[in-house]
Amino acid sequence: MRGFSIYVSNPLGAATHEYLVHMAQAGFTGVFTSLHIPEDDPKLLRSRLTLLAGWCKDSNLELVADVSDTGLNRMGWSLNEPTAILETGITGLRIDDGIDLSEVASLSHAMPVALNASTISQHDIDTLRKSHADFDHLEAWHNYYPRPETGLDRDWYRAKNEWFHNLGLKTMGFVSGDGELRAPLFEHLPTLEIHREWNPLAAALDLERTQTDRIYIADNTITDEALHAFTQYFESGTIGLRLGAVPSELTAMVWHNRPDVARDVVRLMESRRLQVLPVAPCAASAEPRPTGTLTLDNADYGRYAGELQITRRDLPPDSRVQVLGRVIEADRSLLPFIGAGTGITLMQGE
Repeated sequence: MRGFSIYVSNPLGAATHEYLVHMAQAGFTGVFTSLHIPEDDPKLLRSRLTLLAGWCKDSNLELVADVSDTGLNRMGWSLNEPTAILETGITGLRIDDGIDLSEVASLSHAMPVALNASTISQHDIDTLRKSHADFDHLEAWHNYYPRPETGLDRDWYRAKNEWFHNLGLKTMGFVSGDGELRAPLFEHLPTLEIHREWNPLAAALDLERTQTDRIYIADNTITDEALHAFTQYFESGTIGLRLGAVPSELTAMVWHNRPDVARDVVRLMESRRLQVLPVAPCAASAEPRPTGTLTLDNADYGRYAGELQITRRDLPPDSRVQVLGRVIEADRSLLPFIGAGTGITLMQGE
């Protein structure tokens, strides 16, 4: 499951609604929001929350709200009386620190509850069991980290998720957006520090590798280009790569990585058969092939002539290999996720 964030601390206008509809049409299935920002007016938050919940219902999206004990009080809610919460249209709560776990256990019998995955301990799990929580309604959702250098360590995160899965709990993590970033720092909102500047799709694919069941975009928006990349991947498992320069003959089809995955390069399986570009050796000096370089093997490479490759690592110049272009920096983080037979599209981009 993949979701995105819309914060009721911001005004909800036509542009926000349009973004929500486009994300739902692209295959996203959930919305995350936050209700525990102390400077916000509770009446305004409730009004915006009602509006957002209506939009989510119309687009068949789940709506999970993050709330603290202070936020609950300011919203006029009690976990012991979940009816008022459910009447807003919220489909689940993500419980922050400071809320009594016996109340959480009781709430789990009325609605899905997300625990704070980054801080919960075995003692907390034991308390929830003693309080007869409904573990079928419990999940473990990690935080996002606005301040650079404070995001989680990837190995620690993976181990924590393994622990949750052993307990039978689904996990959730955030990736940064690449559109409108969230105030006040505007430094991206990842769960893992390594993902702070990554392409959103690449970060999502990496979270899948670290036993993450639900993946949400934390920043206010993603760009149209990122949305297209998600849509393409959802529909066909194809990864789109933008290049600063790419021959137009290469942009009209879906290429595929070979089933025998090479360490150093992505090998476009159809290229030697199709021979779409001239393979005469170039008189110019051979060029270096840094990570993300699109290349063509020329006639001097014998039976490999016409093979198109994209480098996964920095490689030296080779007179038998001609440089055609390079994947833009924002998309190079996608290269490790091109596996056996993965579909690839090449497009002009910046």
